[in-house]
Amino acid sequence: MATIGTDIEKAVSWLEKGEVVAIPTETVYGLAGNIYDEAGIAKIYAAKGRPRTNPLIVHVADIAAAEALVAEFPPVAHVLATAFWPGPLTMIFPKKETVPAGITAGENTVAIRIPDHPLTLQLLKAAGFPLAAPSANPYNYISPVTAAQVNDMLGDKIPYILDGGRCSKGIESTILAVQPDGQVQLLRPGALNVNRIEAKIHTTLGQKTKESPAHAGMSKVHYSPRTPLYLFREGTTPLQQHKGEKTAYLFFKEKQSGIPDDRQWVLSSSGDPAEAAWNLYDSLYKLDQEGFGSIMAELLPETGAGLAVNDRLRKAAQPYSGR
Repeated sequence: MATIGTDIEKAVSWLEKGEVVAIPTETVYGLAGNIYDEAGIAKIYAAKGRPRTNPLIVHVADIAAAEALVAEFPPVAHVLATAFWPGPLTMIFPKKETVPAGITAGENTVAIRIPDHPLTLQLLKAAGFPLAAPSANPYNYISPVTAAQVNDMLGDKIPYILDGGRCSKGIESTILAVQPDGQVQLLRPGALNVNRIEAKIHTTLGQKTKESPAHAGMSKVHYSPRTPLYLFREGTTPLQQHKGEKTAYLFFKEKQSGIPDDRQWVLSSSGDPAEAAWNLYDSLYKLDQEGFGSIMAELLPETGAGLAVNDRLRKAAQPYSGR
């Protein structure tokens, strides 16, 4: 299994050798490699089992490092970066030709963010190069929020896990496409609430369309437990999906009567969508270890962090929707 520690120098040494290391962020743990090392990038895809047609998000130490990778960094991007970086916001721009095609899946755009975690910011500054870092999980599986979860999922494929404790947000970044003319489009809801973004730039975000090109973090199926997952609407009574199964129930804020207590999990007893987001992957990961026949999960109200939680739940349930 991988070595788990907090040694920045050791992590840099592995990266300089063309290896990949798991890194903590405020969202989820990432699997990082030097964007200019093609062999290292290939190891990210191989460790995850991720198709090379799926681009990677680039993590940088500061705004200047982000500007160095893009063809144009428009004024609206400066407003957003100043307000929300470091933080759970990914912006996608037309890339410079110097950005390797291996991290963009041949697309002419690059996805960038500055993570809000002290260890990873130290690592980026010490390394001196940007890091491509998708979530540190097998492709389409639940994203890890602790070093121990990374070790369980990928410990036999990577040499080192930088342990930064449990992720403070627990759900991936919000993704925006930023055009040179200043137009901004929401591609994926995430840990940064959309209403905060819209308030900062004084405009309503455009929405992803069917014609939108493929970008990092945009898989239709993702975050899925191996246990079949089914969804029900907030406030309704869930039905057991298959008779005879031992079903677990994941509720937003309160348990329901008539269901054994040891089969019920609650994401936020206070009804806080942000707390529910923080608990989502950790709960799904633990439920997936319990040997249940299926999981029934309650959708949240479609506001604030609830948008991001519901996006993840719908993608996680997609493989089982036809059963």
